[in-house]
Amino acid sequence: MPASAAPAPLSRRRLLQVSVASAAVIALGIHAPEAHADPPPQREGLFSLGVASGAPRPDGAVLWTRLAPEPLAEDGHGGMDLHPLSVRWHVARDAEFRQIVARGQALAQPELAHAVHPRVEGLEPATDYFYRFSVGRQTSPVGRLRTLPAEGADADSFSVGVVSCQAWYHGHFTAHKHLAAEEDLDLVVFVGDYIYEYGITETNLWRQGAEVGPAHAVEIETLEQYRLRYALFKSDPHLQAVHARVPAVVVWDDHEVQNNYKGDVSDTGIPDDLFAHRIAVAYRAFYENMPLDIEALPEGPDTDITTGFDVGSLARFSMLDSRQFRDQLPVDAEDQYREERTILGMEQEAWVTQRLAESPATWNVLANGVVVAAVTEGHTDMWDGYPAARQRLLDAMATSQNPVMLTGDIHKHVAAELLADFTDPGRGNVGVELVCTSVGSDGDGAKTNPNAGVWTQHDYIKLYDGRRGYVHVRLTPQEMVSSFYVVDWIEADDTAPKQLTARFTTPAGDPHLIPS
Repeated sequence: MPASAAPAPLSRRRLLQVSVASAAVIALGIHAPEAHADPPPQREGLFSLGVASGAPRPDGAVLWTRLAPEPLAEDGHGGMDLHPLSVRWHVARDAEFRQIVARGQALAQPELAHAVHPRVEGLEPATDYFYRFSVGRQTSPVGRLRTLPAEGADADSFSVGVVSCQAWYHGHFTAHKHLAAEEDLDLVVFVGDYIYEYGITETNLWRQGAEVGPAHAVEIETLEQYRLRYALFKSDPHLQAVHARVPAVVVWDDHEVQNNYKGDVSDTGIPDDLFAHRIAVAYRAFYENMPLDIEALPEGPDTDITTGFDVGSLARFSMLDSRQFRDQLPVDAEDQYREERTILGMEQEAWVTQRLAESPATWNVLANGVVVAAVTEGHTDMWDGYPAARQRLLDAMATSQNPVMLTGDIHKHVAAELLADFTDPGRGNVGVELVCTSVGSDGDGAKTNPNAGVWTQHDYIKLYDGRRGYVHVRLTPQEMVSSFYVVDWIEADDTAPKQLTARFTTPAGDPHLIPS
């Protein structure tokens, strides 16, 4: 398959490069021989963390679940004995599983927190399927997925939900409740901060009616603590409903490890060797808890979450890692504008540049953790801190049709037109950026705040709204319609109705955000 159709892997890791013991563990987490004997009796509630699918393709997807009858067990093992357990999976054309089209087994093992990641293949393109897991007489909730259109095939439309920044302790996941109920939805894109590492105490526990034990009160730094934090967040029924609704693709930002870490350097001065261990266990827990393909398996403090896929001829998606390979903070203005500074790393820059240049798709959608549009030189943790790298990305975007950037991080809805050169507005627009607000972070929020002027001073910023919510994006061959939804409160409960705060149409071939 040509490089334009499937992303060339970036990392040094591959399954065969893992140690023999680890390779066996991982392989069995994907596929295991058929077991004929019933497993020993298990505690009820094995599927308390729900199900998910991801890494979509025209012929299938990765399925995910993690066995956890006691998800908040402080040892991070979810109440499971430290022994492997065979998990069956089925895929059917109907939700009642009368028309089963694929089945298999995977081995849930303590080395991966009893998570499994089987890849289903051989399905029909552009087709709805249902899946579930079972152990003994226990059966998981049912998940739904739709395979991607065949390579190069026409697609009338494709709809995406965009979410980020899930501080569970700051409020209820009302945004997920409404997103899961969207009738028109094919995929969910998580653009960072799926979990937060901070200790949860009475000071920041704003989610009314929620309680956590003392194990949650410290900043997480061990594998057991990261596993426990994922379990806490993923125990939310609305997040589980989103994952069961459609496949999900995921990039991270900083809080999956530590606030504002850059590359392999801690933001709080943790020694390099200790922080490398923290990165390694954080990346391991991320893989364990996400519906990721084998390429995302970490090797120590290194991993590869960069990936991409095509939605027929309609759209090409490129998922970018803007955290792991970035240069450190600039020491001064001259350093900030150095041509060599990078936020993606040169290898990833070359990869996405090639994908854009060779793309046959009508829409070219990129996703990363931090805002690309120029806001202020002081925002050095965003692409403002890497202006030369931003210009290289904008130049690469200009070689493709209808580029769109999806981002999050700032806990605000922002819609921006991306200039071809932010130092020369006369060169016009190259694409658009859709920045989704947070699901939970910063609590209820408000439509505006004292920082709004830093953003709205720019003519190319077309929306600013500081409430919680999500973005719904519908792509067709003729246009992109981006709808920004908000809720007025999340701290008290999950009953706030959704509101449409703004909707924009971007015609194919016209990189503007037109209110609609």
